[in-house]
Amino acid sequence: MSRGLLIRKPAAGKLLRLAILTLFMVLQFLPLFPIRVRADEPAKKVQIVQGEVVPHGFGLVYQVKGLKTLDRLYVKVHTETGNLDPLAALVAGDADVLKINIAFNEAVNKAITEGRDPVAMLPDFANEHFLIWNDDSGGYDSAFEYAIPKDGDYKILVYPNPAHANWGKFSLSVGVNEPGVLTGEAEPMGQPFVSVINIFPPQKIIQEVTGIVTSGKLEQFPIRPLTAGDTIYAYAETSADGSAPILRLKDYGDKLLAVGFATDKGEKAVTLQYKLKQDAENFTLTLGEMGEGVTISDYRVLVGVNAPDVLTGQAQPTPGMTVLQEPIPVQIGIKMDQITDVDQKSENFGVVDTLQMEWQDPKLAFDPADCDCKYKSLSTSDFIKYVADHGTVWPEFVYFNQQGRRDIQNGLVVVFSDGRAIYYERATVTLQAPDFNFRLYPFDTQTFYIRIRQVLPAHLFIFTELPDFSGTGNQLGEEEWVIQDKWTKIETVDNSSQFSFGFTANRHLMYYIVRIFVPVLIIIIVSWFTFFLKDYGKRVDVASANLLVFVAFNFTISDALPHLGYATILDLILVTTFVITGVVVIFNVWLKRLEITKKDSIAQTIDKYSIWLYPIIYFAAFALVAFFFTKGGIQ
Repeated sequence: MSRGLLIRKPAAGKLLRLAILTLFMVLQFLPLFPIRVRADEPAKKVQIVQGEVVPHGFGLVYQVKGLKTLDRLYVKVHTETGNLDPLAALVAGDADVLKINIAFNEAVNKAITEGRDPVAMLPDFANEHFLIWNDDSGGYDSAFEYAIPKDGDYKILVYPNPAHANWGKFSLSVGVNEPGVLTGEAEPMGQPFVSVINIFPPQKIIQEVTGIVTSGKLEQFPIRPLTAGDTIYAYAETSADGSAPILRLKDYGDKLLAVGFATDKGEKAVTLQYKLKQDAENFTLTLGEMGEGVTISDYRVLVGVNAPDVLTGQAQPTPGMTVLQEPIPVQIGIKMDQITDVDQKSENFGVVDTLQMEWQDPKLAFDPADCDCKYKSLSTSDFIKYVADHGTVWPEFVYFNQQGRRDIQNGLVVVFSDGRAIYYERATVTLQAPDFNFRLYPFDTQTFYIRIRQVLPAHLFIFTELPDFSGTGNQLGEEEWVIQDKWTKIETVDNSSQFSFGFTANRHLMYYIVRIFVPVLIIIIVSWFTFFLKDYGKRVDVASANLLVFVAFNFTISDALPHLGYATILDLILVTTFVITGVVVIFNVWLKRLEITKKDSIAQTIDKYSIWLYPIIYFAAFALVAFFFTKGGIQ
């Protein structure tokens, strides 16, 4: 036992000395390897919000809450629709954004007034008013990165580019300590910390509308897009005694939201109000259904937004501002390049024309950076799909007096990035001419129309004149007609806008002079010369032959015209010659009869006066026909 103990003691001592030596060495070299304590990583959060810059609108303001010192803020504004070219900026949470907006607009207007590029004033203005800003960071997007200098709230401003008209929807990505925002790779995370703030008080707008309402017909007033929290007020009165109309407010699906009606039978005015719980678009106010026995009445409607004094009926309209949706003006023009045919029997005519329309719809705008282009050229079918994809409509039309189909030779639509569109069409079409009047044929002047009517109601689109476009070509290819005058007319028909290109034309008379009037005159003269013959039998033969000639003329003319319910001047001329020739035949037969019955002296005495009476009768008959036609006496 003692031996064993002696053996273990030296071993234990060595281990102890080794442990002490190791600890000493660690303590010696410990300062060379400082212990790193892991601190918490900076909090990351990302939020993506949607916004929209509307035409003639102001910039948008977003509040970013709870930023900490040394946080890195990442912001990116990406255009989703339209041609928006955004400018993004950051200001302190206590900055007077309304004052900055006013100063920004004043600086832009001053630059435009002085003929300078509004973009040129941006650097000086931005460096004075913004902590950081950015206009372009690739394409038309805006983005920046900023180290937060102190704890607090901050505000992000989003403006449209002041150099040109631009608008559209956008997405605003805001990240704290998450650089992926700048590349578009970051996903929303954390609690919401970005919210839109309205720096402007609710707009108070009042509009007055007057007109005439008839029983059984609704007057419709489309309301422009409004935002949640706005309140619609309406007041309506009529001039008829005991006749109060009914007001109805309906949404885009014709769902009834509010109604205003008279509670007392003697009332002549009604009111209505409705507060919007969410953004509203395509709302309609209707007016109709008057009292019993009232078929027509004048009306006055006051409609307002955030204007409760409308309900008194005494509110004054806001100058230059509207509550109701204004129709999009569509400039239209027609150039008639060729008249292919004038079919008098069918009362129609064929033309080859060029039609052009120009309008601007913000919903058609697109981001030029998507295609590196200022405009897109689309076929008609592709354009219809483009319109549907952008959630809007276009000024569809019909040739209202069209017969048969319309053959479109070329159809093209050019859409510009700011929403302007140019529709071009060259087509061949046959058109009705119900205004033909052949009473003075062939001395008649006819009126022709090309009528283009909107398919959609006039509160959506309304035609206006396209300057210096409508007219006729230099070679119309129609030899029978000579165009004397042309004009355009725009009117509202059945609640749709209609554009008419009209022209008057008269016939080349040489054809009728050579083919009808000269032969008729020669026949009349030849018939007159027969009166110098004393052979009454020959006279009967010549006059009978003339009757057949006039019958042939009558059939020739009837083939060129429809079956009319009235006589033309040429009909009367031929009928007059036909009747006089018939009388001449009878007259000569009578003279022949006198000659046979041995009453030659009586026949010769009568015949002596007939030589001069014959042309007088013709002259008087033709003068009478001309008089009655010019005075409108023959129907």
